[in-house]
Amino acid sequence: MKQKFSTSWKSSKQPRKQRKYLANAPLHLKRKMLSVNLSKELRKKHGKRNIPVVKGDKVKVMRGKFKKKQGKVTEVKTKMMKIYIEGIQVKKQEGSKVNVPLRASNLQIVELNLNDKKRMTKLGGKGEKKMDKTEEKKVEVKKVQTKKAKEVTK
Repeated sequence: MKQKFSTSWKSSKQPRKQRKYLANAPLHLKRKMLSVNLSKELRKKHGKRNIPVVKGDKVKVMRGKFKKKQGKVTEVKTKMMKIYIEGIQVKKQEGSKVNVPLRASNLQIVELNLNDKKRMTKLGGKGEKKMDKTEEKKVEVKKVQTKKAKEVTK
């Protein structure tokens, strides 16, 4: 493990090598590592298990001191691989409040921020279910019926 980062590196049982891989990874890979699980409803809707977190997503904390708390993502620090959530703060000794950095693995997305068009296409592409032949026929029949109804009313 002499190189700083290797894309061909598969895995290791040694924690030090795992940490080194994460710490030295380029930002485009660290971004993917900031993927957060989707809630069961979102999984069914979009057909995906997890997705990289974005500012504005509503998130639920699953582990740690702030377990079961929800809030919007205010900041995502890709370099540090940390996520900051609105309302999750700790009081310092001097009295000021500081945001708590959380890891992506301890979170779950409850509501997605779909302002980004690229993100919508990524979700929509795999999430759309293909219709069976029977469902397609039902849709065609409904279209024909509505056309006939319109002709009759004219």
